Amino acid sequence: MKILLLGYGVEGKAAEQYIKTHFEDTEIDILENFTPAEIKQRDYSSYDIIFRSPSVPPLNLPNESSVTKYFFDHCPCPIIGVTATKGKGTTCSFIESLLDAHHEDVHLVGNIGEPAINILDDLKPTSVVVYEMSSFQLWDLQKSPHISVIGHIEPDHLNVHDGYDDYLNAKSNICAHQSEDDYCIYYKDNPTSAEIAEKSPAHKIPYPFNIPDNVKNAITLPGEHNINNALAAIAAVASFLKISPDEYLSQFPEEIKQGLSSFHGLPHRLEFLRELNGVKYYDDNFSTNPSSTRVAVNAFPNDNLVIIIGGRDKTDNKDIPEIYEILKSPQIKKIVLMGESGHELAKRYQDKRFIIVESLEEAVTTAKKEAENFANSIVLMSPSAASFDMFENVYDRGAKFKLLIRSLA
Repeated sequence: MKILLLGYGVEGKAAEQYIKTHFEDTEIDILENFTPAEIKQRDYSSYDIIFRSPSVPPLNLPNESSVTKYFFDHCPCPIIGVTATKGKGTTCSFIESLLDAHHEDVHLVGNIGEPAINILDDLKPTSVVVYEMSSFQLWDLQKSPHISVIGHIEPDHLNVHDGYDDYLNAKSNICAHQSEDDYCIYYKDNPTSAEIAEKSPAHKIPYPFNIPDNVKNAITLPGEHNINNALAAIAAVASFLKISPDEYLSQFPEEIKQGLSSFHGLPHRLEFLRELNGVKYYDDNFSTNPSSTRVAVNAFPNDNLVIIIGGRDKTDNKDIPEIYEILKSPQIKKIVLMGESGHELAKRYQDKRFIIVESLEEAVTTAKKEAENFANSIVLMSPSAASFDMFENVYDRGAKFKLLIRSLA
């Protein structure tokens, strides 16, 4: 057998190890560092299977697969799949935390966890998988999870997808192949989420919905968006237990409060780092588009914000006007601009709050100095852009920011 790994990132490397231990007499070829045009021109007829990495556009070949498609074909247990433009990881973590009170064999996979194929051998029919699913993983999926969760959807990854319709079509696969015995949970305040949910024949459960104050108060993460993430998780676990959210809240209030309060957030997603000289520091480096920065800013309506923003814009600077509208929020007192989009903002708009810097180190020291001039102040790094202009990836950017904040004195 001859197998091609098209892309060699985290999932490609996981697929390689799986193939070596599960396929006998197999030759593995690896193709990386290619352009979209190059992969379309290649001849793939000599391969029995092509494992496509998530960010590689589908080739629509009969022998084409992916880690996600392979996992869905061979997973022996229920899957709870979560997609959204932002908030997928937090919602998945809330689900895992809540499920722990009811189930001993819970596995978290996808972008937030390890590649799904790594745990395939460990799964039993009694297991349950919580799968964070990006549009890339959903791109050509032909099976849907038993329980799908559709959070807030906005344009994203349009530098890779062939337009917004292609992005939405990919997202829709999380529920389009469900049956009447499945469950589809969707964010009813977002028309796009509701529109995607309409494609599912499953039981539909909209959120947000009302919950008791003592349950809501168990959510330790800031912002209305995190309350909504928790509500989506409550609906998902209720569906897994085959009861309504209201029944779940009335039957298991203590377990729900424990599950919600025990989760304190994910790295680089509006993560509280420390307080120094009366200033609180938050790391929101997973913010790579305007919608996530808007959510972060809105989480602190009564504070004085010094925001660090900028990086590589994923829309060829089409997002710049929207970013500037967000920066008009009255709680933002100073704006530290860095990276390519930061310089573009400074070029397009004259704003006395702007401070241009050339490095992350300078951004942190400048933000600290400015924030200490205000009461109830917060330094928030929410770049609203990708990291590749100055950093290896978003994790690298967030890790370096953390180190700099921890070294402040």
